[in-house]
Amino acid sequence: MLVDYDVIVRGNNLRLKNDFLGMSSVTLLRLYQGLMLVDTGGYISRLGLIKSLKDRGLKPADIKFVFLTHLHFDHSHNVDLFTNAKVFVSQAEWSYAKSPHADDMLMPWFIHEQLQSGSLEIIDGEGELFHGLSYFPTPGHTPGCYSLQFVSNDRDRVIIAGDAIKYAKEAIMARCDNAFDTIENGTNSIHRILQNADRIVPGHFSELIRQENGAFAWTEDSELNLILR
Repeated sequence: MLVDYDVIVRGNNLRLKNDFLGMSSVTLLRLYQGLMLVDTGGYISRLGLIKSLKDRGLKPADIKFVFLTHLHFDHSHNVDLFTNAKVFVSQAEWSYAKSPHADDMLMPWFIHEQLQSGSLEIIDGEGELFHGLSYFPTPGHTPGCYSLQFVSNDRDRVIIAGDAIKYAKEAIMARCDNAFDTIENGTNSIHRILQNADRIVPGHFSELIRQENGAFAWTEDSELNLILR
């Protein structure tokens, strides 16, 4: 099965001196079984996410499935909007979020209660969610990070990496630089993604496309329109 996908919130890796403004990528998949969102973003992109859906003639109630690559707030906060959706999350991430790394300040409060209030499916190992849509573990940024893989309508191999590859730097250097698990695990996950993708949707960057020399680059500029009031 070929999959139609659309990055409806484009991630960025902006930061302040002691904090960050980064927005995570949110990707819409149009499957035979229904519409799926991969990650739901943080509150900073809440209104933009709703508008992006509306621009496509959709509303949150139309989303049938949500796949959370991991449970950090900037990837999971808006899950409460999708009350009709079944949510997929990995067993490793579910467990990790209950007792995160001492330096990991990014787990949202009451995330377990929020997810348990709706339709939740815990996944483990690797396999297929649906025919042609595969999931596999990509630990490093957190121990429970997962990625999705499929073949797009133009027959490219696409991996939605989440924060297994957060931005272009990690793909170019082929090394993880921000891990609450281990740098080694994160780097191994990056290598797996690079070896098996023609296109990569990073957690906090524009889509990366494999070039003729095998390296990955981006072809579209990212815009951030700031309005002071």
